[in-house]
Amino acid sequence: MTISRERVLEELAQISVPGGGNLVSADLVRALSVESGVVRFVIEAGDAAAARALAPVEAEAQRRLSALPGVEKVQIVTTAPAAPRGAAPQVVARSGGADAAPPSLKIGRHPTPQAGPAPVSGVARIVAIGSGKGGVGKSTLTSNLAVALARKGRRVGLLDADIYGPSQPRMLGLTGQRPTSDGQMIEPLHAHGVTVMSLGLMMKEGEAVVWRGPMLMGALQQMLNQVKWGELDVLLVDLPPGTGDVQLSLCQKAQVTGAIIVSTPQDVALIDARRAIDMFDKLKTPVLGLVENMSTYICPNCGHEAHLFGHGGVSAEAQKLGLPFLGEIPLNLDLRLSGDAGTPIAAGDGPVAQSFARLAERLIAGGMA
Repeated sequence: MTISRERVLEELAQISVPGGGNLVSADLVRALSVESGVVRFVIEAGDAAAARALAPVEAEAQRRLSALPGVEKVQIVTTAPAAPRGAAPQVVARSGGADAAPPSLKIGRHPTPQAGPAPVSGVARIVAIGSGKGGVGKSTLTSNLAVALARKGRRVGLLDADIYGPSQPRMLGLTGQRPTSDGQMIEPLHAHGVTVMSLGLMMKEGEAVVWRGPMLMGALQQMLNQVKWGELDVLLVDLPPGTGDVQLSLCQKAQVTGAIIVSTPQDVALIDARRAIDMFDKLKTPVLGLVENMSTYICPNCGHEAHLFGHGGVSAEAQKLGLPFLGEIPLNLDLRLSGDAGTPIAAGDGPVAQSFARLAERLIAGGMA
């Protein structure tokens, strides 16, 4: 049996809320999605106190919806606006199923007003790692580049801003670990010499984020400005693919030194890479250079070199656009396996690790890291 949006709203209209009315009549339900048996929505409260008072309401909604025929999973996020400037941070989000206790640290509030791009305390440079499309290995490159820079003696931070698909906790071996907070600032985690913060550290692995643009902007602001980054030479920001809210928010809210564009060599990836470059140009963020990922495949059995996605396309594109070409990263099984295992290949030795070391050296020599 297929569950409908109307049936979900009908059930939510049966749940009373403090102050009178129900979830629907009180206009508290936002971003309702009913897809393939999964029900997702946001309960938006007026303030942190109201959000706390709605905890039993959220639990009742979880119970009722989970019992409906055709519902396989229910995901509810309760949010409240940010605290006034100067006040202690409020509880702003609660997410998870009936079997999961919410993380002790809440993140994902609406953005606070800000005059323009601002520096992040203690951070000398912010370098965004972007791509026009998904699947080009941007996150893998970011984690390995961070480790390679750390091995060169740089003080490196990594902010996983891929809100909808945070993968850095897995690739850096931090799955299941949680940051701590004193109620004002977040204490980040550390792995392989890199200081790390990711929304993925706040949630169960595989749990979906059901947030609108303003909440994404608020989460990014919190992860930039409410994290004890310490003194860093460079903060690498792993962006989501595309040209959306997170990219726009980062360049408008933080003083970004520049962006590195990652692409595979084939034409379809380069088309999207051009869009990413155009976006950063419009946001007045310098493009520091391009990296060709999955550039070459060398057969481990016979040593034959193959170019499965083409070769040299990114270098040619960089030359055409007058941008630096920063290097090539090969397509390699060990690179994927090491990321899945939580120990980036750049932490070891070998040809692939050396390719990341060369990329790190170029960034340091160019004053970009």
